[in-house]
Amino acid sequence: MRKKKVYLTLQNGRVFQGYRFGAVGNAEGELVFSTGMVGYVETLTDPSNYGQIVVQTFPLIGNYGINRADAESENAWVAGYVVREFSEIPSNFRSEESLASFMEEKGVIGVYGVDTRELTRILREEGAMNARISAKPLTDEEIKGLSAVAISNAVKEVAPKQQSVYGKDTAKYKVALWNFGSKKSSVETMVNRGWKVVDMPYSATAEEIMCSGVDGVVVGDGPGDPKENADAIIEIKKLLGKLPVFGVGLGHQLVALALGADTAKQKHGHRGSNQPVKCLKCGRVYVSTQNHGYVVLDDSVACGKVQFVNVNDGTCEGIVYDELNAFTVQFAPESCSATGEENPLFKRFERMMEKEKEHA
Repeated sequence: MRKKKVYLTLQNGRVFQGYRFGAVGNAEGELVFSTGMVGYVETLTDPSNYGQIVVQTFPLIGNYGINRADAESENAWVAGYVVREFSEIPSNFRSEESLASFMEEKGVIGVYGVDTRELTRILREEGAMNARISAKPLTDEEIKGLSAVAISNAVKEVAPKQQSVYGKDTAKYKVALWNFGSKKSSVETMVNRGWKVVDMPYSATAEEIMCSGVDGVVVGDGPGDPKENADAIIEIKKLLGKLPVFGVGLGHQLVALALGADTAKQKHGHRGSNQPVKCLKCGRVYVSTQNHGYVVLDDSVACGKVQFVNVNDGTCEGIVYDELNAFTVQFAPESCSATGEENPLFKRFERMMEKEKEHA
């Protein structure tokens, strides 16, 4: 493959020269890093990565190719993809195609040959910042303009617009997934537990959800600044206390905002499959999967009790609202269990729905 030079220019003026792979063109967005050693298919297609140029800290990407069954959505949502080295010839029995061909099809512009260790160090110390991938070096004026780049209306761009239903009619529990950009694997996990899932669009109202005959509501994950979703926050507040509620990712933040807490942008976020989370109730530490750049400020939580915290930085990772029959977590709930063990979070939600059915 003929190498074509490309430039990654950061908002702080630093420039990294690399080589292009995937789609052709320029791209700009928020530059963030992800610490996962595997899961690049999921990273590219995770709606929570909307508008971001993702840097992989693991040095070799693409070695096991692409299997579309691993994709978290039909589209690739990243604005760009930066790696140290990518494999042109993948080797895996599940591989259907190369990473480069998949990125080309999905319109994802990639850069390889970059010192991702140095790049990650910059983001870790200075925080996530805007950047642009371009065929030519940027002028001083263009670099100054990077500060104006902003991700907006993220949920509206990635979330489904129509209602869908998954699972069997004979399922014991019928659950509404209030979808702000949830991953495909989240739906599959619920269906595999024997739930019937009513996938509700982000624009759904509390009344519509309560009239759908569900036993409980999962307020799902999604991208962007949670405070942008003002209408949804109002609707969530109407729903709380009416049905069992389980908030996940962005849903954790939206529930907190609905109950008067505050959120803030993190310095560099939590992205990867190796984020340690401690349960304050039992003392156990879980290695979780996360992908977010905003956090609920624990000192702003007046309603509810913080139950999970991040071991690395002490930030809020989960809140229990016993009086409202609700609880939320910032991380992917399916990662909160060991092999062969019953998932404590899904089990807790099922107990809440069972109790609600008994009192109905």
